[in-house]
Amino acid sequence: MKRTTRIFSNALWLSLALCLGGCSSLLFYPERAVPLTPARAKLEYRDVTLATADGLRLHGWWLPAKAGVAVKGTVLQLHGNGGNMAWHLGGVYWLPAEGYQVLMVDYRGYGQSEGEPTLPALYQDIDAALAWLDAAPEVQGTPRVLLGQSIGGALAVHYLASHPERQRQFKALVLDDAPASYRGAARTALATSWLTWPLQVPLAWAVPDGDSAVHGAPALTEVPKLVFQSLDDPIVPLANGITLYKALPPPRVLQLTRGGHVQTFADPTWRQVLLRYLEDPGHFDGLRRLGEVPNYP
Repeated sequence: MKRTTRIFSNALWLSLALCLGGCSSLLFYPERAVPLTPARAKLEYRDVTLATADGLRLHGWWLPAKAGVAVKGTVLQLHGNGGNMAWHLGGVYWLPAEGYQVLMVDYRGYGQSEGEPTLPALYQDIDAALAWLDAAPEVQGTPRVLLGQSIGGALAVHYLASHPERQRQFKALVLDDAPASYRGAARTALATSWLTWPLQVPLAWAVPDGDSAVHGAPALTEVPKLVFQSLDDPIVPLANGITLYKALPPPRVLQLTRGGHVQTFADPTWRQVLLRYLEDPGHFDGLRRLGEVPNYP
């Protein structure tokens, strides 16, 4: 996870240094090499291929619920902007043992997926993932959950705002340290260095912001929403997460956590919060006694 945080910070800096305003490809930093598979975590899985409307082939992993465990639902993970889905297995590897089957997908240009990641073309990748779920026999009749982590959360918000008919297909939308604003996250990254601090405002405007989650959030009226936001996140700070939460209409839950950027599910406390929430999204309002949770350095 530390490597993911470093990649995200470096990516933002590179984006700003180049000062190519409006170039959405600068938001994405894919890696082609896949260092591991779910087999490393002793998980059953199979490779899947998804077809996009513009003719690309995307690579995904299907993680079935653990043998002998009743299926409770299906989770679609939209991962962060660095590496590929192998780097983000830590966010979902624990779900099959809890009865949740998972579809992990690499965006275009990531891992073994064809193409190059740009907006708005990348929203076709989400289309392809949802079409795959629509057709998969093992998914039919199960509640669906959309898990967006880091920039994957921002993509999820914008996509569902543009496709309101899809909102009603999900039991819940779970956002994990998702940036409210791409420019806001860029300003945070610039403010951490004495060299770039004086330039944080002008350089942040080089980052495209039209698809930021804060703009699409008010349209998410048809799906319950759980927002995980770490008090310790150096990439998407608390103020950014609160801004996103405030922009979302009810039903919504804000769950403050501890730990680094998208390290949420490394702590079993937050895994249990998610599981409790998914049992009844309309009536669980999160864990409030943060004093009982370890304070991470």
